Amino acid sequence: MKRILIIATDGFEQSELTKPRDIMSDAGAEVTIASPEDGSIKGWDKDNWGDSVDVDITLDEVSSGDFDALMLPGGQINPDVLRLKPRAIELVREFDAAGKPVAAICHAPWLLIEAGIAKGRTMTSWPSVRTDLANAGADVVDREVAVDGNIITSRKPDDIGAFAAALKEALAMERVGENA
Repeated sequence: MKRILIIATDGFEQSELTKPRDIMSDAGAEVTIASPEDGSIKGWDKDNWGDSVDVDITLDEVSSGDFDALMLPGGQINPDVLRLKPRAIELVREFDAAGKPVAAICHAPWLLIEAGIAKGRTMTSWPSVRTDLANAGADVVDREVAVDGNIITSRKPDDIGAFAAALKEALAMERVGENA
C-alpha cells in the first residue's frame, strides 16, 4: 500500500485537499494529513470558509521516510502560512531529495519555491504564482498538469483529475498512456 502525506493548514482550498485525498484513498493509498498543530484545520471553499478536516499528525511528528509521496493542496492562505514554517519546508526538501513524488496544486508551488527546488524544473500553478515560479528559475507552462521528474504541479481545482492521475502514475498505482 502506498502512503501519501498531505501537508496543510487553515485556509487550504477545500476541493484541492478533499478530492485528491478521496481519489488516492479510493485507489488504495493510505493518506495522512499533517499540519503545524493537531486538532482540525478549516478549508476555504471558493469564496468563504468551508469544512474542517481532522489532522492525523503534526509536522514535528512526521518522518518523510514513512511516506511514498507528498501532496500539497493550494488555496491562497494555506501555502502562504506554510512557507513560513521551517519543518514544512524541510519536509518538501526531504521528499524531493529522496526522489519521491511531490505534487503541488494552485498556490502550493510557493512551497517548492521556498524550498529552493523550482529552479530548472517545468512547472505550472495558479496564474498569480507563475511570476514567482519564473523568478525562482522554473520553466513555467500553462497546462492542467506538468510533470518534471518527481515534481507534479497543476493550476486549479478544474485540474484535480489530471493532478491525481499524474500522482497515481508516479506511484505506479495506475499506468497512463499508450501502453495502458
